[in-house]
Amino acid sequence: MKVLVYPPNSLILADLVERGGHEPVVLMREIGKHVRDAEIDAPPLNVTEEDLKRALRYVSVEEPAGVKGRIGLLAPLLEQAEASIILTDAPPTFGCMGCAVSDEFFKFLIRKRNIPTLEVRYEGGERMKETVDRIMAFLAGLPKGK
Repeated sequence: MKVLVYPPNSLILADLVERGGHEPVVLMREIGKHVRDAEIDAPPLNVTEEDLKRALRYVSVEEPAGVKGRIGLLAPLLEQAEASIILTDAPPTFGCMGCAVSDEFFKFLIRKRNIPTLEVRYEGGERMKETVDRIMAFLAGLPKGK
């Protein structure tokens, strides 16, 4: 299955999803598409017109440009996800959204999709083994090969 990891740039969560036998849906792949696009002047900093059009399916035109830009970039991840893992209260070093409004709104959009979702709170230290065990058990319960 395609599993969206949140924060969407978490290499740690992406690695766990791969080890669990699934395909991680991550921001790095979406940015990679932008970096390789000859139409963008300063990849990956520029947001395309298509990103903004895509964002308007989810947010109002009155939202700040940063929110629209982030949601527009993240929308393809949301649309292809068949399951998701949301790690809450993670430190910025674990993977950062960069904007509190976009962060909360994107988590809302994930929950609204009604796909299998594991929400686990980052606790760090000694508790990380429990967190990893919960993630791996969730992944083991998902169908393979879809």
